[in-house]
Amino acid sequence: MPKLDMLQDVALRSQLQVLIQQHRDLDAAIVSLEQTGSSDQLQLRRLKKMKLDIKDKIQHIENMLIPDIIA
Repeated sequence: MPKLDMLQDVALRSQLQVLIQQHRDLDAAIVSLEQTGSSDQLQLRRLKKMKLDIKDKIQHIENMLIPDIIA
């Protein structure tokens, strides 16, 4: 994987922080819906899928930011 320049690194770290916050917000929304008891199952599934998609994006960015260490 090519080395990132400083500008790309800053942009990725900024995007990472936004995604982490979105992930937390979705988690809070899911917990809130589950606690109400009258939650819409379709809405819950959609939120959980969105949360998983964001988690995948977070992992991808983290992999770009952390270089592979060759042992």
